[in-house]
Amino acid sequence: MNFSAWAINRPIPPILLFMLMCLAGLVCFKQLPIQHLPDTDFPIVKVVASLPGASPSTLENEVTRRLEDSIATIGNVRHITSTINEGNSVSIVQFELEVDSQQAVSDVRNAVETVRNQLPSEMQNPVISRMSTTGSAILGFSVHSDMLSETELSWFTDNEISKQLLTVEGVGEVKRTGGNEREIRIELSPIKLAALDITAADVSNQLKSLLKDAPGGESEIGGMRQSIRTIAAAGNRDDIAAITITLSDGKAVRLDSIAAIKDTFAERNQLALVNGKESVTFEIKRARGASELETAARVRDNIAIIQKKYPHVSIEEIFNTISPVKNNYDAAMNTLFEGSILAIIAVWIFLRDVRATLVASVALPLSILPTFAFIYFLDFQLNSITLLGMTLIIGVLVDDAIVEIENIERHLHHGLTPRNASLVAANEIGLAVVATTFTLVAVFLPTAFMSGMAGVFFKQFGWTASIAVLFSLLVARLITPMMAAQIMRAKPTQKHTQLDSPGKVMSTYLKTVRWSLKNPKTTLVLAFVFLVMSIMLVMQIPTNFVDADDQDQILVSLETQPGSQLSETIIAAEQAGALLEQFDEVENVYIRAGDENGNVTQAKIVATLSPIVDNDRRTQQTLEGILREKVTLIPGARITIGGNNAGQVMEIGLKSDNTYALEKAATEIVGALRAQPGMGNVISSSGLMRPELTIAPYYDRAAELGITTAAISDAIRTATTSEYEQSLPRLNLPDRQLYVRTMIAKNDLTDVDTVRNIKVVGNSGAVPLGSFATMSFEGGPAQIDRLDRTRTITIKIDTMNQPLGEITQLIESIPELKNLPSSVERVSAGDAEQQQELFAGFGMAILAGVLCVYVVLVLLFHDFLQPITILVALPLSAGGAFLALYICGYSLSLSSLIGLIMLMGIVSKNSILLVEFAIMSREEKGLSRTEAIVDACSKRARPIIMTSFAMIAGMLPMALQIGVPSAFRGPMAITVIGGLITSTALSLLVVPCVYVLVDKLKVRLRKLFKTQEQFEPAGHANAS
Repeated sequence: MNFSAWAINRPIPPILLFMLMCLAGLVCFKQLPIQHLPDTDFPIVKVVASLPGASPSTLENEVTRRLEDSIATIGNVRHITSTINEGNSVSIVQFELEVDSQQAVSDVRNAVETVRNQLPSEMQNPVISRMSTTGSAILGFSVHSDMLSETELSWFTDNEISKQLLTVEGVGEVKRTGGNEREIRIELSPIKLAALDITAADVSNQLKSLLKDAPGGESEIGGMRQSIRTIAAAGNRDDIAAITITLSDGKAVRLDSIAAIKDTFAERNQLALVNGKESVTFEIKRARGASELETAARVRDNIAIIQKKYPHVSIEEIFNTISPVKNNYDAAMNTLFEGSILAIIAVWIFLRDVRATLVASVALPLSILPTFAFIYFLDFQLNSITLLGMTLIIGVLVDDAIVEIENIERHLHHGLTPRNASLVAANEIGLAVVATTFTLVAVFLPTAFMSGMAGVFFKQFGWTASIAVLFSLLVARLITPMMAAQIMRAKPTQKHTQLDSPGKVMSTYLKTVRWSLKNPKTTLVLAFVFLVMSIMLVMQIPTNFVDADDQDQILVSLETQPGSQLSETIIAAEQAGALLEQFDEVENVYIRAGDENGNVTQAKIVATLSPIVDNDRRTQQTLEGILREKVTLIPGARITIGGNNAGQVMEIGLKSDNTYALEKAATEIVGALRAQPGMGNVISSSGLMRPELTIAPYYDRAAELGITTAAISDAIRTATTSEYEQSLPRLNLPDRQLYVRTMIAKNDLTDVDTVRNIKVVGNSGAVPLGSFATMSFEGGPAQIDRLDRTRTITIKIDTMNQPLGEITQLIESIPELKNLPSSVERVSAGDAEQQQELFAGFGMAILAGVLCVYVVLVLLFHDFLQPITILVALPLSAGGAFLALYICGYSLSLSSLIGLIMLMGIVSKNSILLVEFAIMSREEKGLSRTEAIVDACSKRARPIIMTSFAMIAGMLPMALQIGVPSAFRGPMAITVIGGLITSTALSLLVVPCVYVLVDKLKVRLRKLFKTQEQFEPAGHANAS
């Protein structure tokens, strides 16, 4: 069925069809969430096991190994990565991508349950959750008040602000990161405990049994049924102080006679500072599927409402990750409009006809708007990936319409009416347009099926680009010829000789084509030399994963010596913050020291920069470079700068069951790396030892007293840090409950004799710890990392924004890394692993794309050899792309690889236009192969150049970095423009030569196999 003829004869149905699709696209566009990255459903499960106070070594042996061994029995597990710190073990279970994420969570939960009885009984049940890309906080706020204390302000944040914000659509989590927790602390006097012969555990156990409400059955008094409930939970601090504690001799004492009862706050394990001032802060995370921009707008509106309701409280925004998302969205939309306008101008320059330009330009909105509807129904978002696909193909969408309208205009000059010209031209060009479109789809769609993490993200890119291209085909076959038939005007009839007489440029080009056809070997040798030079040029271009972009933020990670106090971490963080405040570009500095897991040796610093517009300030990368030189003056801290961009930190992974060999190898490699000139900060996860006070009981003495290891552990833990939180008694308040924590006063725990005198209950009563055990100060690992049930060490290298490929080459040259001990194995990690996976994935996608293009061409042309002619132009485009990257100083990275894939489709389109017309000329006009390809060059060179110029015009806003600069879109646009320039020029000369040579080869093969089919048209036996 000739769809173009149907549309020309019946214009109303296609008009209504596109009106409905465009309306649907507009409606869906307004509902599409705007995000940075796609919401992905990775089958990755997180298992968190907590045992407060336990050392990493203890957790590894008692918890992590058992969990890993059980989880490893699950099928399709790709990696198990565990990180063990004091009191916490976190295992990340990564499944193969085809595994359903819900099933993965269920399988891990079942595996954990099977070993739950082997884990310490006092440990809380491990928390099992699915990981997603909703990840980091999108907004951060600080809360201040002159009328409320820090504790009251913290409760206000938890009770008022969090409750209201959690009702906001799109908010997934509200997390307070500063402030403190109110609690009742019972600080026991070790001297009075010893005098009364009672232990801290005795006091804690009695309080636990008293301070709780309990059900008590039912009664039927007065003819009505009542439930009976025992209410024993304390209501205030004085109630707790009046509690009597029973002694071992049967006597009793008031609690406040042996302890100080304080209404205070929990021991700090984190602290937040904003511009050097201690603050209560909170962060907002979005829910899965929610728009980051809309969620942020709703949160800000609700913050304004809360601010108005509570004028005595000040709430200020201290950071956000929304600005880069909004900048990217605005830049993509601007590029879409600017690229469309420039593409239309390019069309007008060639056609010089307002009506023809209008017909061609209509293809842009009619292709883009329906695509938004499909993006919505496929559950995609307006994120970096889909917007990349839309902006990248802006010039392509008008290509089919250009070819159609140029062919129609050529027939108008033959004296045909607009209607007849549209019918004839659409039918003539139909196969070429279909072939070029499906070629593009064959190039883009394989990226949607790439393996690994890159494939998960680029699924949306492949589908978005393919759908938009298919809509452009639909527009070219239905709307373009229909509109041309309706609004184009007849052209003055030109004489045949005048019509076919080429201009000066075309005459020169055709002479060059004829020369190349007479000298095919010279032409192909020159093309081959160009290809070899291109390959040599690739060796000079650095490789990278993703070029660093300006995110309007500087991130600094800081770690102090294990065993450091929170105050020491804060001092180091404040020194780094003071250096950041010296930059004029920094608007505020947010410091978060410590975390909710009790790790007080780490801090995160977020410096918010003023927005960058038209390069009006120093870039984030420039400022980070200056900061790297200054932070070396901060003593006693490991500092890493950056991390909010891929490619900023490179990782080397080592693993071994031999801990000594592993530590030694890692130490030698770190030393060798630090000795390399130009190498950034090198940090190893090994070598950090935490101080420990170890207790070694005399086994015979402990057995004689009837004292177990569990009893020792319980007694020491209760005295020094109190019971586990899930076992603590609570004080009831009207609006909440407070923990009641019983422990020896911190001031009394500074002397080792106090610990030695802690009593442990045995068969004959409580005896001092020092009477049956020795104590000594030793060291243990501060953190243990494991990969696939084996100890591992990760070495992190600050790339200082250097190309990842150069850093990799430098690292690989280090002898210590080449000559690892036999027991130590290297494992891929971090951005280097992702780069390898990405390049391999794109390599497979390019190969699959080439194969798909070949299959499509064979099906359309019913020929196995001539499609090779079309594919010859592909390597010619790479040379120009590499040359453009080299001149502009860009690296071969993710964005430039996308540009190369784009080039494959565009170059194939140009070749198809030439070859298809040559085949048609031979079949319909009976021309020889040489005259047919020359005729194709004369007829199709103009639309080829027009489409190339339109594509280049569409890419110019990205290449020129108009508006907000983008380190991602810039290299991609440069790649496309450079490749288009060389491929268009070379393919117009090389493709004709290859076409003639391939055609000659076909004749020889048919003669060789004595084929009966007559290849040459009648009367044209001499094909040359």
